[in-house]
Amino acid sequence: MSTTTEAAPAKERTRSLYRGDPGMWSWVLHRITGVLTFFFLFVHVLDTALVRVNPDTYDSVIETYKNPIVGLMEIALVAAVLYHALNGVRVMLVDFWAKGPQYQRLMLWVILAIWFLVMIPGAGRIFYNMFAGH
Repeated sequence: MSTTTEAAPAKERTRSLYRGDPGMWSWVLHRITGVLTFFFLFVHVLDTALVRVNPDTYDSVIETYKNPIVGLMEIALVAAVLYHALNGVRVMLVDFWAKGPQYQRLMLWVILAIWFLVMIPGAGRIFYNMFAGH
């Protein structure tokens, strides 16, 4: 008795347009950095409002910000705001420049290079302020 087994036809893998593409990660990072910036601004408005309520409380809150953990958070904030701003310019160019979609991938790499070049001295300055006591 012989049996023949036929292999099931291979399913063609469907892939969405952005799965794993740098454009998808750019989109995700843009959303995350926008939300982080919003929450920073919300906290900043609240802690600044303490000046009118109780200046001593404001001073004590500001004093708690003078530690290395908050310094690292400042570096993350600068990184988020800088990326969000640069990518926002790229998104506007893609939307409003006729050749924008054609060059959108190149523009992504250019803004990442600019981000990196600006973040190095920015992070260096924040580290200097953290450890030099300014």
